[in-house]
Amino acid sequence: MRNRSVPADIVLPHITYSDVAAALAWLTRTFGFTEHYRYGDPGGPVGGAQMYLGNACIMLNGARPGSASPAQAGLSTQSLTVFVDDVDAHYERTKSAGANIIEELHETSYGERQYGVEDFEGHHWLFSKHARDVDPAEWGATIART
Repeated sequence: MRNRSVPADIVLPHITYSDVAAALAWLTRTFGFTEHYRYGDPGGPVGGAQMYLGNACIMLNGARPGSASPAQAGLSTQSLTVFVDDVDAHYERTKSAGANIIEELHETSYGERQYGVEDFEGHHWLFSKHARDVDPAEWGATIART
């Protein structure tokens, strides 16, 4: 389904974790991501990785000087939205894994069925599915371009 209020174009976010290997395991177990590849110095910690969930792709980076995970920085600055085929089943999986649900599963005024969760290092995630096509003007948005 297409929803004019929430396009599902592809962006490749790079997400910082203090422990990339732990993030790989947690994101796989809790959200169902699949590891594509990892990299780093031989015999050293995992420096980075690429993962998939459906058509969504993310890069994981290890914290370096000048970068930190939200838990290390003590604040959160962004939220990532990932579109999944069955958001209800995904919600149950995530909740069963013991993740910190910060927004219960619901339908938004702009046509998304979604929930919010915080991962083990403080990153905020929204998992969503288009529930209905909504013109942005229907919920009060001002269209800047067509």
